[in-house]
Amino acid sequence: MDFLMVFLKLAEWLVYHLLANSCYKAAMKLKNHAFFLLKNHPSQKSPHHQFPSFPTFTKCCFNKNQETLVCDIQNTLLLNSKSFFPYFMLVSFEGGSIFRAIILLLSYPLLLLLDHELGLRMMIFITFCGLKLKTMENVSRAVLHKFYLENLNLQVHELLASARSYGIKVLIFTRVPRVLVEGFCKEYLSIDNVMGTELHSVGGYFSGFVKSEGVVVKHNAVKEWFGNDRKPDIGVGSCYFHDQLFISQCKESYLVSKEDGKSSARTIMPREKYPKPLVFHDGRLAFYPTPLATLCMFLWFPFGILLAIIRLFVGIVLPYPISRILGGFTGVNISIEGCDYSWENKNKRSGVLFVCTHRTLLDPVFLTMTIGKSMTAVTYSLSKMSEVISPIKTVRLTRDRKQDGETMHKLLSEGDLIVCPEGTTCREPYLLRFSSLFAELTDEIVPVAMNTHVTMFYGTTASGLKCLDPIFFLMNPRPSYHVKVIGKLAKELSCGAGGKSSHDVANYIQKQLGDALGFECTNLTRRDKYLMLAGNQGIVEDKSKKCQS
Repeated sequence: MDFLMVFLKLAEWLVYHLLANSCYKAAMKLKNHAFFLLKNHPSQKSPHHQFPSFPTFTKCCFNKNQETLVCDIQNTLLLNSKSFFPYFMLVSFEGGSIFRAIILLLSYPLLLLLDHELGLRMMIFITFCGLKLKTMENVSRAVLHKFYLENLNLQVHELLASARSYGIKVLIFTRVPRVLVEGFCKEYLSIDNVMGTELHSVGGYFSGFVKSEGVVVKHNAVKEWFGNDRKPDIGVGSCYFHDQLFISQCKESYLVSKEDGKSSARTIMPREKYPKPLVFHDGRLAFYPTPLATLCMFLWFPFGILLAIIRLFVGIVLPYPISRILGGFTGVNISIEGCDYSWENKNKRSGVLFVCTHRTLLDPVFLTMTIGKSMTAVTYSLSKMSEVISPIKTVRLTRDRKQDGETMHKLLSEGDLIVCPEGTTCREPYLLRFSSLFAELTDEIVPVAMNTHVTMFYGTTASGLKCLDPIFFLMNPRPSYHVKVIGKLAKELSCGAGGKSSHDVANYIQKQLGDALGFECTNLTRRDKYLMLAGNQGIVEDKSKKCQS
């Protein structure tokens, strides 16, 4: 009964406060020839006569007497951020469900008719209603950071970093929910404080409503934060109306306009200048989900599922040479380099150990298709579904060093073996630390550099259903795999014949593969990945025993 009453009250709010008010406002805007909508939208540029001519932010100079700098994140710190819709879509899709994301996309035409505040409230309700606070924390940490970094304005970031070097406190103001941006601002940009719209929550869940304070109005928020008798020393904003209202409250005001560095690549943050290296991130979407891009994704979705099933059938049923050819006809691009079979073991007393970089669960499958012969792959954990659809033999390891060594040694005596010593996948151009166990098993070692490229869906996950990883990878319109078989490890560099330590061999092969791919070698491990992305050590319960994800 309590649930029914809450539902009825929610329905009443939607009908009377949202729909009725929205329809009335839409009618008034149409009555006034539609230009009134643009006039009142916060992203509309203000008439030049309303504000003084503020200088460009590149002319900003700091001194030790200045204490505070305030900046807006939208249109200023982030490029291509006229609308925060893509970030709401990321939360809806990655933290909610595909159905929540569809509802948000269908609401987009209505959002265009609403004024900015009401449209923002509507996006907040659709995105956050019923969403766990913990889920939002995970999405913020594992998904959003990547897209913020890719849209970060390098010149504005350098300005904020320079301000901090003078001991100036940097504050971010934003109308969007604070939980959307605070994690990134503090972890990657070392921002002192973030003020944004606060969301209401009940029992660990967002209600979908903003708190009683309402949506942050930035020029009023400056007064609320600093008081009527004090002003921020420096304000940085865009050339849009509400931003100029915002920075006009500061002692010194500077603008970030489209003309600043418009033809210069300096406005785009290059990977090597990221405040922190982006090694790990999660989520399925591999593209920036603007409304048009999201619509194309949903239209592709049913065709992608059908295409993934066809590709799986081809890989499972048909012989390797034929499946590779037909896979190419379905759009899977496989590039092969260095496969001259000079690595084959002539004495046949034991198999060859292929040591691969780990990009997706399909690495051993594509290597097997490339070599054109049956091989076995060892894994630490594989879903039942992945085992069933795998066209090659897979054997689970236990992470007990002695037992795993015995298992792999036995498999090598039966034939060629594939191992991924990173222990988990990594999407970015980095290699995780290699486990040294493989180097102790044999001197017949062949390093294999593998890399992938996707345009729509990532085929890996840390917090989602791993059984869907191959499906999502194969749903991409044109997924690609690059396989580079490097020459067999020289005997003098191995543990047995060369007398090298297993750690030296593992580090050497890691560097060799990193150089082949242009990747950076790290000491990060699988445990680091899962702690960062999922907040755990990646250990899941598998029947009566624990096994690694």
